[in-house]
Amino acid sequence: MFKLLLISIISILLITSCGENKQSNILEASQELAHEVEPISEIQLDIETANRLARLPLKCIDHKLPYKRPVTITSEADLVMPIVEHPAFYGCFDWHSAVHGHWSLIYLMKTFPDLDIAAEARAKLNQNLTKENIQTEVAYFNKNKYTKSFERTYGWAWVLKLQEELMDWEDEDAKRWAAHLQPLSDHIAQSYQDYLPKLVYPIRVGEHTNTAFGLSFAYDYAVAADDKDLLSAIKSNALRFYSDDKDCPISWEPSGYDFLSPCLQELDLMRKVLTNDEFQSWIQAFMPTLVDGQLTIEPGRVKDRTDGKLVHLDGVNFSRAWCLYPLRKNSHAQAIANQHMSYSIDNISDGNYAGEHWLASFALYALKTMGQ
Repeated sequence: MFKLLLISIISILLITSCGENKQSNILEASQELAHEVEPISEIQLDIETANRLARLPLKCIDHKLPYKRPVTITSEADLVMPIVEHPAFYGCFDWHSAVHGHWSLIYLMKTFPDLDIAAEARAKLNQNLTKENIQTEVAYFNKNKYTKSFERTYGWAWVLKLQEELMDWEDEDAKRWAAHLQPLSDHIAQSYQDYLPKLVYPIRVGEHTNTAFGLSFAYDYAVAADDKDLLSAIKSNALRFYSDDKDCPISWEPSGYDFLSPCLQELDLMRKVLTNDEFQSWIQAFMPTLVDGQLTIEPGRVKDRTDGKLVHLDGVNFSRAWCLYPLRKNSHAQAIANQHMSYSIDNISDGNYAGEHWLASFALYALKTMGQ
């Protein structure tokens, strides 16, 4: 099962890394969370937890209803069940959650060959990720002028993350799924290149349209696929959007419906596109309190996990963690990441479909970045 750092250890790390004038504030913040976070020794993904988390996407990737479908109706022909136009990604409440539900199963099957649900998951993936189904998915993006921006850029990014995960798995089924998925990945890679030059300003929100998140995941795919054109487009536009940013107001975060951190997603992207020396200079101007150990941010708090918007705050805790874990040499960043994980990790399979149809993917990706 997941285990989390002792609250006392978090407090010590935070206090040690801060200047004397901030120590009492940080201690108070840690103590305030102590009553909400069970003190456990460490974080890890073991087979028991992997089996528990795998059941969530397995349960929903072929769950047709309820389904939230953003569609502009141009004729009565558009009034069809989602599975008609999305035969691969029709489950898990919405298209993007279906995509990263597939990612979760593939990641867990790769990581744990003895996963209890591996055979059932493989059967469902074989049913969904067919050549014909993906061709239908691609056709939807070309259906009319409204569908070309479908799932831009959140769903786009998860398709590329799914393809990236498949590409380095030496498994016969995975090789076939990757070949089937490639036309959709190619379409999205080109869509990024067509779209980015037209985007005058980055979108700095904590939900789906966040530009930095979309570029960060697309960057990973571009590197893995050796897609030089996509990589160039991401780097040049990331620098255009963010290179001069300073003093990101992270104290304003999170907003009530956030599942991404505008500040930290930007940091995560710039960590990738800049050299190490460039990044160290950039982060000093962008978020100096993280560098000097004085940053204090508490986990996003959730009061009603049956509300699909309010439960987004569990997601922001996981996404903050995946942005901070790669800062390996910054013990303060590691402590904050663990603190955020500890708040939400036990609440992603509580029987509330509003969260369980997607939060496993966020927790798993945070754990993956922690272990890399």
